[in-house]
Amino acid sequence: MEKQKTLSNTVLYLMSLSAGLVAANLYYNQPLLHMISVSFGVTESAVSNVALSTQLGYAFGLLFVIPLGDMVSNQKILKIDFILMLLSLLAAAFSTSLWQLVVSSFLIGCTSALPQLFVPMAAQLSNPENRGRAIGIVMSGLLIGILGSRVISGFVGEQFGWRTMYFVATAMMFVLFVVLKLKLPKVEPVYKGRYIDLMKSLVHFFRTEPPLRLAAVRGALSFAGLSAFWTTLVFLMEDNFGYGSGITGTFGLIGIVGALAATVVGKLSDRTSKNRIIITSTLILILSWSVFLFSHHSIIGIVIGVILVDLGQQSLHIANQNIIFSRNEDARNRTNTVYMVIFFLGGALGTILGAYAWQHYQWAGVSILGLTLSLVSLLAHLVYGDKKT
Repeated sequence: MEKQKTLSNTVLYLMSLSAGLVAANLYYNQPLLHMISVSFGVTESAVSNVALSTQLGYAFGLLFVIPLGDMVSNQKILKIDFILMLLSLLAAAFSTSLWQLVVSSFLIGCTSALPQLFVPMAAQLSNPENRGRAIGIVMSGLLIGILGSRVISGFVGEQFGWRTMYFVATAMMFVLFVVLKLKLPKVEPVYKGRYIDLMKSLVHFFRTEPPLRLAAVRGALSFAGLSAFWTTLVFLMEDNFGYGSGITGTFGLIGIVGALAATVVGKLSDRTSKNRIIITSTLILILSWSVFLFSHHSIIGIVIGVILVDLGQQSLHIANQNIIFSRNEDARNRTNTVYMVIFFLGGALGTILGAYAWQHYQWAGVSILGLTLSLVSLLAHLVYGDKKT
């Protein structure tokens, strides 16, 4: 039986802030790509490898580093990870060629998978009756960091140059490491086996845990829709409204409404059935895509849709994680790895399908794609979901 624990608000909000600051490292490069291409004298196609390598590094860290949270103490992982992160950020700042920046970006992505340790850590350190609230607060910080990173990076890059952003990020990560070293409680893992067996257990959990598989499917389908939206929004803005990428980026700030809602949903998931939250969240997603379908010439409709799609997706994500963290208490990092890997595979699929839908059917095709994904998610839950959760 799980011991009762007390996770102070100070530590909880520190973890939330840390998740946001570290996750921001993944997205600083996106507004800087044009400046980087000019700096190195390369094409925009070539410089896009910087963003790609960062995402590939994140996927690598998610799959091969995060499971170590069940095997190695959190303080040891933080120490090694932050040292590599600081070196990677400095290497990016001092890069003299594109390939050096690409390699550095891969390492930045790999070490910036760290927030996926904070989420199960918050679940482990909190009481069961407050677990949803803890997950929601950490996720809110993570999402705000992601959404705000592009705005900060764009401003710093425009005013001081793209290298400055990497120096600023290095300084922030150094201060954050010192604070975490002093304030974050030490969590000792219970897994005593070999790393190879640790990785093999990922397959075991996927095969033997139906709630985990279903949560992963729900998450993947919802994130696929969200990825399709963000992939094609810039095309909609340019073709139908005459707006450039700068205006498109501001829609990310609107998404903060959904990020903040994650805290509220986390609290609700501690007091009401997960089944009700999942169904309600999926219905909100269906509503959001219905609004998008009739908003190809309406900015107000797009704004309303953005708020709804972020709210629905993040609410569903919180409910999914609360379910998987309530099981397998000594393997939360591994079950989170299984969930998040499938979650991001769904995002990758959504990006591909979204581009195809836009190319052949424009915004109506993208909206129908998102609507279909949400309906499939709802159907899967109604057929296979545990109505007692």
